[in-house]
Amino acid sequence: MSRRTPRRVFLAGLALLLAAAGPAPGSGGVEVRTADYVFTYRWPAAVEAVPALRSRLVKDQEAVRRAFAEAAGQARQEAAADPGRPFPPHELSVEWKVAAALPAWLSLSQSLSVFEGGAHPNTGFDSLVWDRRTGVERPPLDLFTSPEALDAAIRAPFCDALDRERAARRGAPVDRASGDEFDACIRPSGQAVVLGSTDRKRFNRIGILVAPYAEGPMWRAPTRSPCR
Repeated sequence: MSRRTPRRVFLAGLALLLAAAGPAPGSGGVEVRTADYVFTYRWPAAVEAVPALRSRLVKDQEAVRRAFAEAAGQARQEAAADPGRPFPPHELSVEWKVAAALPAWLSLSQSLSVFEGGAHPNTGFDSLVWDRRTGVERPPLDLFTSPEALDAAIRAPFCDALDRERAARRGAPVDRASGDEFDACIRPSGQAVVLGSTDRKRFNRIGILVAPYAEGPMWRAPTRSPCR
């Protein structure tokens, strides 16, 4: 099985630098530890200042925790029925961060890490934009003419940056014509699109958070000579 390392890939010249990890003073969320699982769900202080958005994340946190607790409990029962099957407590961490706080908008990115007893945790990403004027959540892609228009505008530099990262980590050039799905150029709009700002007045940066199984393996086993 190929080893895949989660990696955030950003557009050259359009890089969105997110805040450092770790809950800040005034942030919200929960951390729950049981015999079956460890569950953490965090959001920044900026969300605490927007009651409707906070309510939205509280509901999401509760739903995610219920589903995760049920899955972890079922996994423990299955392990108990098989004496040779270990049960490591499951872990799920969800963290929202501020990507941009503008007078009319609040842009957030989400990182998720889940461990269910496999070889390594799995990682995922998400994003949202909160319209302060209407009090409504907007998917970032709603702020573009269309997903296709976004892809047409940034796909070439995005895929060039992705291939450079792939090549550096794999130790070999990437051939998009190889027929391997993990060498192909992917659609930026199919990943988590994060809107950022350099002046805190308008959105003028775009970040793309690429899921591990979309980027392909970031490590390749060395080639061995056949035995003689």
